[in-house]
Amino acid sequence: MSRKRLSKSAAHLGAERGYRRSLGPAAGEVAFQVVVEQTDLHVVARLDLSSAVGSFLHGLRGPLAAYIAARPEFLESLIPVEVPADAPALVRAMAAAGQACGVGPMAAVAGAIAQAVADRFAAESPDILVENGGDCYLHSTRERTVALLADPAGGPSLGLRLTPRDFPCSLCSSSASIGHSLSLGQGELVAVRAQSGALADAAATALCNLLRTRRDLDRVLAAARTLQSAGVDGVFAQLGGAVAAWGKMELVALGA
Repeated sequence: MSRKRLSKSAAHLGAERGYRRSLGPAAGEVAFQVVVEQTDLHVVARLDLSSAVGSFLHGLRGPLAAYIAARPEFLESLIPVEVPADAPALVRAMAAAGQACGVGPMAAVAGAIAQAVADRFAAESPDILVENGGDCYLHSTRERTVALLADPAGGPSLGLRLTPRDFPCSLCSSSASIGHSLSLGQGELVAVRAQSGALADAAATALCNLLRTRRDLDRVLAAARTLQSAGVDGVFAQLGGAVAAWGKMELVALGA
């Protein structure tokens, strides 16, 4: 069980996260960064929506912060938390994802925010890719390849190929060695595909918690299959040079 911490690790204190230098927009697209408090988004879209995204993000985070102030257990819990029907939409989405995956609701925060932003601006930009600390939500009219980064020093060697019929979708990741999330496992990378950003994020956390040795790779895949009914479409896991995948995960070699 795990939750996303609100503080940044030393590796991500810079204005631009290092891995984003390789994320160039396609022809007819622009890339921009939007930072509101602890939320740091990298967005690729058909036009510069940075001001509008920033305003929307402020409005999105406000009710979440107010809810947490009134109910600190929502932030602190490592197990699912029930929320009332009149809670903010973002809070309800995070809580539902946590319930489905057996983790605290904050394990779903980055994926939920990425989807909320992408969905809000998909009408203005049918091609919009939102990356939030390694958790992505994508609307796209063209084929995309999402890099799977297990070793920041070495760069990505594998990617997930997505065709236009696959969108919208989310790809969220969890790691015991990369980023600022709390993980109870030892996995180098677990990436989950789903249509729900909150679910993909929570599932990535739950599955990465199970990965402590290479022998656990089969266990992770089995657990992912049990989440298929909740909406998980696929998973990729890596530890100690061994990889495993299940579901709708068309892997391609990068830099070949």
